[in-house]
Amino acid sequence: MLRKLMFTAIAVAILVGSIVYAKLGQFEAMGKAAESMVPPPETVTAMRVDKALWERSIAAVGTLEPVQGVTVSAEVGGRVTRIGFESGGVVKAGDVLLQLDTASEDAQLASAEASAALAEADLTRVRAMGKRKLASQDAIDSAEARAKETLAQVGNMRALIAKKTVRAPFSGRLGLRLVNLGQVLQEGDPIVSLQTLDPIHVDFSIPQQQIGRLRRGMKVRAYADAAPGETFTGAIIAMNPEVDATTRSVRVRALVANPGEQLHAGMFAKVEVVLPDQQSVLPIAATAVLYAPYGDSVFVIETHEDDQAGETVQTLRQQFIRLGRARGDFVDVTHGLSPGETVVTSGVFKLRTGMKVVIDNKLAPDASLEPQPSDS
Repeated sequence: MLRKLMFTAIAVAILVGSIVYAKLGQFEAMGKAAESMVPPPETVTAMRVDKALWERSIAAVGTLEPVQGVTVSAEVGGRVTRIGFESGGVVKAGDVLLQLDTASEDAQLASAEASAALAEADLTRVRAMGKRKLASQDAIDSAEARAKETLAQVGNMRALIAKKTVRAPFSGRLGLRLVNLGQVLQEGDPIVSLQTLDPIHVDFSIPQQQIGRLRRGMKVRAYADAAPGETFTGAIIAMNPEVDATTRSVRVRALVANPGEQLHAGMFAKVEVVLPDQQSVLPIAATAVLYAPYGDSVFVIETHEDDQAGETVQTLRQQFIRLGRARGDFVDVTHGLSPGETVVTSGVFKLRTGMKVVIDNKLAPDASLEPQPSDS
């Protein structure tokens, strides 16, 4: 029995040993194959680093204000007999907006004109009699005074009638009508809003540290959510002479073109004041930067000869950099790169130093200095 157990143990050991030997041979073959296997190069997008000139600007947040804006109201009371405008319409200076009832004033004007004509006739007769020494100087003076008084009454009635014809004080666009036909208005009752929108004012605040860089006539660009993708240009026309004691900023006003009246008073706007000097920069796409707590870096593509393969290959080298000002989809590199170098622009988180790469920019992301992404 013992002899059978020994033979069985020896057979099992021989079998296990054979299996282990076979597997070790396989592992050795796999190791040799792995050593000789070369991984395929990684496909990346890339860009050449070149110097550029960036304009300097001051960013701010502003509010749009009309060049001229007023709520047209009734100067005198009366009943509305005619409305000469539609809500939202465009009017020119002097156009009739509203007519109030003038029946009573017309009658009073006719009476005043008759009195004025009579006083003028009396004055003519008294002057003629004075030339013949038949009227005293006091009578002549009294007649002249009555003539002037009646003429003043005529002028007063005409002025009152004119006030009952409400006209547009300037050209612009009307708001919503606030009165109805037949309505009796009181003095000061609102009729309609009137605003001049093209061009339009943009009021914004600039920190006191930047005041010395501002000048009248400097170019200004404005952007509004109401007109995505549109840039409205203008210039600074005025600066407040005093600094706000609470915010330590100065109020600035710019005049910008508003074709099509896309901008409206009260809107929020982003503002850029373009400074006259330019800055020399070394920009790269922001997607090329691998941000990390210990330092930002990029992957530089280097070209050299592969002695084993006998061909030219491109490999990566991680380069730590210092970043400066950002603009749009680009960021300025102040230290770590030189003009003419090529850097990877996407997928940098999966790369490492020494990795072989192939450049394919067919799917490279578009980068712009002034991106205008759609509001999703």
